[in-house]
Amino acid sequence: MEENQNIVIEQSNETSNRRHILIIDDDVNMLKTLRYYLQDAYKVTVINSGKAAVDFLLKYTPDLILLDYMMPMYNGAAVLKIIKSRDATKDIPVYFLTGQTDKTTVMECLSLKPAGYIVKPVAKDALLDKMAKAFAK
Repeated sequence: MEENQNIVIEQSNETSNRRHILIIDDDVNMLKTLRYYLQDAYKVTVINSGKAAVDFLLKYTPDLILLDYMMPMYNGAAVLKIIKSRDATKDIPVYFLTGQTDKTTVMECLSLKPAGYIVKPVAKDALLDKMAKAFAK
């Protein structure tokens, strides 16, 4: 089964100095929610496919990536490995997003050494606080 090629990509054309966050998640409703939470404070791009995200990262360099851990085809682990293998993207902080809270999944996520781990669903204030702290580092 091939990954959906009808990719949802929304990218702001703004040229402001706001930090750019790339959100990668196969759940379109989650993408809309997270974009809504972050759009007033950050430039936000949303992509619903690991493959499309890898293609996007060949052309653009966001300041931070929110990456769904459980996706079909190119899952979060595969995408993170590609990000970390490329000189142009290896230093971008990547935060895993997942609805899984079992110890095995958490340990798998953390073993890949992301910058952080966010459990879905996440409240707007909690997400904004986490992003502010990430950029304050």
